[in-house]
Amino acid sequence: MNSVVIEYRFRLSDDKTEEFLVKLDPEKLSLLTEIPDNPPGWTELDFHQCPNCPLDKESHRFCPLALSIVDIVKHFDHVLSYDRIHLEVFTRDRHISQETSAQQGLSSLMGLLIAVSGCPHTEYFKPMARFHLPLASRDETVYRAVSTYLLAQYFIHREGREADFQLEGLKKIYDNIQEVNNSVAERLRAASEADSPVNAIVILDTYAKAVPFLIEDSLDYIKYLFAPFIKK
Repeated sequence: MNSVVIEYRFRLSDDKTEEFLVKLDPEKLSLLTEIPDNPPGWTELDFHQCPNCPLDKESHRFCPLALSIVDIVKHFDHVLSYDRIHLEVFTRDRHISQETSAQQGLSSLMGLLIAVSGCPHTEYFKPMARFHLPLASRDETVYRAVSTYLLAQYFIHREGREADFQLEGLKKIYDNIQEVNNSVAERLRAASEADSPVNAIVILDTYAKAVPFLIEDSLDYIKYLFAPFIKK
């Protein structure tokens, strides 16, 4: 089975091009990239370590999430959040091209990398990474997250275990992600002089906050879409 390959190509305002090739194991959906030589200090596990991190320094010297985004931070250290860029994303199935801001483009790429980084709190997003949607909006993210979680419950139910159709587990996942985002932002403030990597995380965090809020509201704002299924 071939690896999953997603390429991000940024053309910056100075016409410089930055390319990032994301290769994933086709079954485990883990990153097929080598750990960088001499990672910077901000990638060490105990540097602004997440308060809910289950890893320990003895077995993990570095934060896997931080390692996954080292290259991005290095290459975008001079780019400001609102710098206009031209982003192209290539997958096996499609090519997406869009003018956007640096922070939006970085947020899309960082969200992909964080999902497959090896962080225990982000592994639940691997199915979304496999069917990656670049530059997804807030509503698209909520829809995909809830759909992914409910499909997982279907498989759990098929195994004879109790499924969670109240989405309590999904709310817990996103509560943990908000803590992760806060700590990652602190790492990046120490790592980069530019604001684009930090603001990319802020964007991801706004989406993370939206999911539990909308679940509490019963997702009624999109209920109308499912009228053919729920009509009597």
